Amino acid sequence: MRNVHLVGSVPGENAADVFERMSAALSPHLTRIPDGETGKRADWITWLEPVFANSPALEKSDELFRLHAAATPRTRYRLRPGASVSDVTFDNLFYAEIAERSYRDFARLKRDGKIPAHVRFQVDLVPAHSVIWLYLQDDLHAPLDPVYNAALKREIDKIAAAIAHDQLAIQFDVASAVFARLERNDVSSYGRSKSEMQETFGRILVDLAEHVPGDIELLFHFCYGDSNHKHVVEPTDMGDMVDMANRLAEGIRRPIQLIHMPVPRDRSDDGYFAPLKRLKLRPETELCLGLVHHTDGITGTRQRLAAAERHVSEFSIGTECGFGRRRPETIPELLRIHAEAARS
Repeated sequence: MRNVHLVGSVPGENAADVFERMSAALSPHLTRIPDGETGKRADWITWLEPVFANSPALEKSDELFRLHAAATPRTRYRLRPGASVSDVTFDNLFYAEIAERSYRDFARLKRDGKIPAHVRFQVDLVPAHSVIWLYLQDDLHAPLDPVYNAALKREIDKIAAAIAHDQLAIQFDVASAVFARLERNDVSSYGRSKSEMQETFGRILVDLAEHVPGDIELLFHFCYGDSNHKHVVEPTDMGDMVDMANRLAEGIRRPIQLIHMPVPRDRSDDGYFAPLKRLKLRPETELCLGLVHHTDGITGTRQRLAAAERHVSEFSIGTECGFGRRRPETIPELLRIHAEAARS
């Protein structure tokens, strides 16, 4: 029996629908349930555009940004004439408001016995480097990254004040803004080399993680993107993720409950998993491998599972990047694959 980790992007009519369906299908394997990507949140961070559109100091530029060639283009924002970076504030990122509403459904369903007593409510947060990569021109990344993350910390404070800590898990989504840059060794304001970027991103994530109260579970989801079901870049192997995980394990003083790493559909070779031999997680940290794929079903999932087991024995399973943006009619089969693989 293996645990199943739900990355977060589960589609559904609403949070209660997500909680009930995930619990009904996977409750023997779950320790946490997110509230999914429902309503306006159906596409990861695109619902955050009003944070930038409504800022008096920002305006739309003429720059279209794509995560990759086939990704949906987004118009980036720049400073308005006469405005400076000191005029930009992020007063409300809405995470806490949404989490409080979802938790009311979670608590009600748990009282009714539809969610097991041990399962926690999972809240997924996205650090600045991913959000501003999409919405702000490059020259604004360095000065506004700490401003945005300060607002994210305030959201953590509000969530922690509103929800019982023993019912809560907070996950940071560490996405392609980090791992695509590392894979391509892109020069950016975050570093002039891969090692500099590893240090910068690691320092940012340690700082955010240390802001989460120690009795709230702490999770990390690593990702190479899922824009129109395509990675921003394909990982060579798990090396960059292992290096980042080791950096977090060394730098974060509080417990880390889980780190999730994706496995592409076509990677059941030993070369992809080989870097796991240098993974140095602390004893309390669960490794999750995102090796479940709908497109090749239980057969392909078992091939990746067998390959992973040649390099590491203890791990939970999940998808690469959640269930979001997937056709609703495919979800029951995807849940069945999870359950069968977890029992294997």
